[in-house]
Amino acid sequence: MHDPFDALRAPVEPVEPDANFAARLRARLERALDLPEGAHMPRTAVPEPTSPNPTHSDSGTAGVVPYLAVGDARRALAWYADALGARLRGEPIVMPDGRVGHAELELAGGVVMLADEHPGIGFTAPVEGEGTAVTLHVTVSDVDERVRRVVEAGGHLDRPPADNPYGRNAVVVDPFGHRWLLSGTPTPTATRSGPGHGEVSYASLWRPDVEAAAAFYAAVLGWRVLEDRGSQGRQVEGLEPRLSLWGGQAQRTTLLCFAVDDIGAAVERVRAAGGEAGDPRREPYGVVADCLDDQGLRFSLSQAADGGGRRGPAFGPGHGELAYLSIGVPDTGRARTFFGHVLGWRFTPGRVEDGWNVEGVWPLAGMHGGAEVAVVVPMFAVDNVATAVEAVRAAGGTATDPERMPYGITADCTDDQGGAFHLGQLH
Repeated sequence: MHDPFDALRAPVEPVEPDANFAARLRARLERALDLPEGAHMPRTAVPEPTSPNPTHSDSGTAGVVPYLAVGDARRALAWYADALGARLRGEPIVMPDGRVGHAELELAGGVVMLADEHPGIGFTAPVEGEGTAVTLHVTVSDVDERVRRVVEAGGHLDRPPADNPYGRNAVVVDPFGHRWLLSGTPTPTATRSGPGHGEVSYASLWRPDVEAAAAFYAAVLGWRVLEDRGSQGRQVEGLEPRLSLWGGQAQRTTLLCFAVDDIGAAVERVRAAGGEAGDPRREPYGVVADCLDDQGLRFSLSQAADGGGRRGPAFGPGHGELAYLSIGVPDTGRARTFFGHVLGWRFTPGRVEDGWNVEGVWPLAGMHGGAEVAVVVPMFAVDNVATAVEAVRAAGGTATDPERMPYGITADCTDDQGGAFHLGQLH
């Protein structure tokens, strides 16, 4: 006898699975295949995305995703949720020995993966006191409040909150050794009342012919240069930090003057570090000392008479102002030791080989090695880099075609006297 329901059965037809379900299943299988031998996958289902149109792959593997090794993953998951506001993404993968083999957190619109360290495969957590090679950047709504929660939860404050031209930020180190840069928006009315210790208070562009330099930069950057026929110096109006041109110089570089809290003590530090420093002298704008580091880089120190002048808005340089300083030295190890001792500078690795970022200063600054003679090359902010490049070429200088960088559009240039500088149309 035939089953009467046979006549009611529809033929079997293949169907396309739900795209989101297929992506989650594929990612889950890929993670399982990557696990160390002996690990098992939990049976808990991966939760549905909170939005029908998620901005990133639900697998959390789109783009570059940090994967942290920690000494206690269960504690870390709870800590990151409490102190940084992270949210667990799915269920952790637990290994037979009880260690967490894989877990994911959603944080500030991105994904962070972590697991207990696994020394056998070289996956180890940072060692206390030995630092870390990576800084994790996260944008938060309130930097000060987030720092308070991190410190109360047992984190370490490495750099307190401060307004910078690129925003308000602070640096913290979590209890597991990982370093975080917390960034937010500065107060809209925030201004810098003066350069801080170790920052540039004044800069002087050295060139052989000061009159030619004044004409060139007036044409390219719109500088208003004050005439002074009695000396080689020419002051540029309206820039922060203050800037001048100085003629009669064979070396084409930029002399930097750094603000210090106590110029007498700073002069002694220069001499103790192997550099040279003249005795402090009083000028109308404060007390100044001319110095030379232990590799031949000339610079000055200044202690303002009134604690410093206005430094401009906290949202970055205006057209024609200094935006970045590239300091080339023969030996970066010696230079970092010298300026760390004299100015308290701290450095982090840069994007190029033997390149270093100077932390927490304005204008932004970096250092690189391999220079035959120590030199400072400035970057000037411009409203339109393509227009500025045309102006450089028309004024007798050279300029590369504009190139897009993560921080803006730039061009490498020389003026009509062979002095190097950069242009930057910055975000």
